[in-house]
Amino acid sequence: MKALKFNLSGKTAFFKKPDVNSYVYFTYSNIHKISLLGILGAILGLEGYNQQKRKVKPSIYPEFYEKLNDLKISIVPKNISLTKKIQVFNNSVGYASFEEGGNLIVKEQWLENPEWDIYILLDDNSSLLKNLEERLLKYHFTYIPYLGKNDHIANIKDVEILNVQNIESTCEIHSLIDKTVVETISQPKKVIREYFKYEERLPYKLEEITNQYIYQKFLHTNFNLELQCFKNIYECNNLNLFFF
Repeated sequence: MKALKFNLSGKTAFFKKPDVNSYVYFTYSNIHKISLLGILGAILGLEGYNQQKRKVKPSIYPEFYEKLNDLKISIVPKNISLTKKIQVFNNSVGYASFEEGGNLIVKEQWLENPEWDIYILLDDNSSLLKNLEERLLKYHFTYIPYLGKNDHIANIKDVEILNVQNIESTCEIHSLIDKTVVETISQPKKVIREYFKYEERLPYKLEEITNQYIYQKFLHTNFNLELQCFKNIYECNNLNLFFF
């Protein structure tokens, strides 16, 4: 089996959490599958949320999600230490605020210098995946990809096609992994210079009609993991990856 791999990075990123805060809008600490599918949709020229709303009879999902949600992807964070900063700026368009002067002070939490390696399992029978593969290899994108908002331009590089194979035994997972498939977490016997363990509830599906996020808790760590099954675990590029 083959996988399409590319490096995704940016100077900043903002993957907005939908729960509203009166003072600050917060970001998820890693890119999630819905945002990643949005980037792939932009590359392919697929329609998004805005085009869906303009239709006389809206479809259940935006086009990018409807066509891409079955892709099996793996996300490998390149930054162990996540750096975030609160950015403050003014929105002075007339309809931004009902306050005097029409000026809205916006505070957002941005990721700084985020970077991931993205892997996508390929299917020789999928014309859509063939199109995506060709566009990424040639850096021929319909729309400019960005990391959450159009203020945060995405950099894509190191595109390549790699061999992957399913594995049935490992205690190390180098990508994000759905925590529900993890039975136990234990400290490695070998000495590691720096231990890390990140957990977060991330969007991984959309509800029908409302398009609200459905969440799952994901884990990224260099601790040993005992897994319930190895159905979605593949070895690629000397890494053990979870695809979802």
